[in-house]
Amino acid sequence: MSPAGAAVRRFVGVDLAAAPERTGLAVLVQDEARATLTVERAVLGADDEEILEAIGAGDRSGVDVPFGWPESFIRLVADHGEGRLRPVADTGPAWRRGLALRATDVAVRELTGLNPLSVSTDRIAYPALRWANLAARLRAAGHAVGPDGGGLACEVYPAAALRTWGLPHRAYKKDAHRPVRAALVGALEELAPWLDLNGCREACLAHDDVLDAVLAALVAREVHLGRTHRPPAGLRGSARREGWIHVPLGPPTPLSPLPVP
Repeated sequence: MSPAGAAVRRFVGVDLAAAPERTGLAVLVQDEARATLTVERAVLGADDEEILEAIGAGDRSGVDVPFGWPESFIRLVADHGEGRLRPVADTGPAWRRGLALRATDVAVRELTGLNPLSVSTDRIAYPALRWANLAARLRAAGHAVGPDGGGLACEVYPAAALRTWGLPHRAYKKDAHRPVRAALVGALEELAPWLDLNGCREACLAHDDVLDAVLAALVAREVHLGRTHRPPAGLRGSARREGWIHVPLGPPTPLSPLPVP
């Protein structure tokens, strides 16, 4: 038991797929008195009710899915549907990129060199549709949930976090890459020795979706501590409408024991 008054916080990570079967869910519990961060739960196959319950009970949640669509894309679809779309002279790569990428996608590419999947042109749109409904249900239950991550949940990108942390961030997914995943888990344990996988190590090795959920929860903790890149002044409006990927400022923040009274 923790001393009276000591804070116990829960950080949730969700690697959201279009269907529950491929959705990873992790819950990390931080005991500030003992300076421990323990994986309380890490599972594959989380349905909507499990996700809503975990996020609702957490201090902050990281969800690996786009929280919104490019404003330019939304306008194009609306104008096209109303028959008021104005033609352009050049529909080349620059025009298409302007419809495919959000401001945060461009910012992440400039920051990390990685290219987030396009929610308007890639299959990532399917889990994004699922998240849109989950976010609406969370708001209906009285939780603050906004695209820019200022509320209970934030958008995360595990590969960008891994790159920031100097850990392997490519070719660790799928069964064929389990050895790479094992090396990644080992490197994560060296980087954050205060993280206790608590019997969930095998699940992280077996399923990249579970590992990504644990990583998403770690980033959620960084968001909670104010240690991620926030949208600059010129992009705050876009972030509130399109979403914002939270990338850590540096390595995971270590835990330190509280002073003994």
